[in-house]
Amino acid sequence: MGFIKEFKEFAMKGNVMDMAVGVIIGGAFGKIVSSLVDDVLMPLVGMITGNVDFTNLAFQIGEGEGAAVLKYGNFIQNTVDFIIVAFCIFLMLKGINKLNRKKEEPEAPAAPAGPTQEELLAEIRDLLKQK
Repeated sequence: MGFIKEFKEFAMKGNVMDMAVGVIIGGAFGKIVSSLVDDVLMPLVGMITGNVDFTNLAFQIGEGEGAAVLKYGNFIQNTVDFIIVAFCIFLMLKGINKLNRKKEEPEAPAAPAGPTQEELLAEIRDLLKQK
């Protein structure tokens, strides 16, 4: 019975629940970004590049059943997906950090600078001359 209790405590910790919510939202967000890239951005990029469909770009090495097909078009599309997702996450985290940052207290005015070492030595010299 101790094992089940220990697992329940682990599963109900805030970090695990936060991570689960993050994974679910991340999956949904990934679908939105993939749709943005596939359905909006890549057709525009294809139009700019002469109606090139990036998903069909491939290079075949060899012939017949043993041929290797390098689908570099899918790689380009997935790279664009990643860059957009990373940028959106960056903007989101930047906004969250800005909201979480407490208003910084204004810095106290700097203390007036004291005399320099040379000024102190000159003062000591002058005092010794007076005696």
